[in-house]
Amino acid sequence: MPHPIYLIASDIHGSAYYADELVEAFHREKADRLLLLGDILYHGPRNALPLGYDPKKVIALLNPLKEQIVCCRGNCDAEVDQMVLDFPLMADYETVTVEDQLLFLTHGHLYDHQNPPPVRAGDIVLQGHTHVPLCEHQPGGWWLLNPGSVSIPKENSPHSYLLLKDGTFYWKSLMGETYHTAPLFG
Repeated sequence: MPHPIYLIASDIHGSAYYADELVEAFHREKADRLLLLGDILYHGPRNALPLGYDPKKVIALLNPLKEQIVCCRGNCDAEVDQMVLDFPLMADYETVTVEDQLLFLTHGHLYDHQNPPPVRAGDIVLQGHTHVPLCEHQPGGWWLLNPGSVSIPKENSPHSYLLLKDGTFYWKSLMGETYHTAPLFG
């Protein structure tokens, strides 16, 4: 049986333009699950409006995928957002097990390298929040990975997502171009 394919993304911030590209990437990659690391609908007070800012259209793009989405809350997500999204949004973290390794999904404003979650060596923490792609081995033997931002990338990084396929993580631009890989499974 083939391994499931996970597309991991963060920080859409209400951009219908980039949410549409993300949904296209989800289908193009033939992903089984879309793991969202928060900041879905609101751009936040520290960010300029992203291209195509239209939270209602983002809702319309994501809700049809509700059975394939696993999502955690970002610092810009609120209870009012949960009222319009058909998938759970308000958990501070979620977990997914892949080949006996834990994927700990968090936005990054509560748990990060300075305040690590309760994970063990070999586990993988997926976080957004910084809008900068990252792959770092942490003291204690766990990994910290960041897909970057779908709509508001920082530090000259691309509009991007992360793909987990056949035991390897691929950092990709929204157009599907791979710019980094990390084989973290045995």
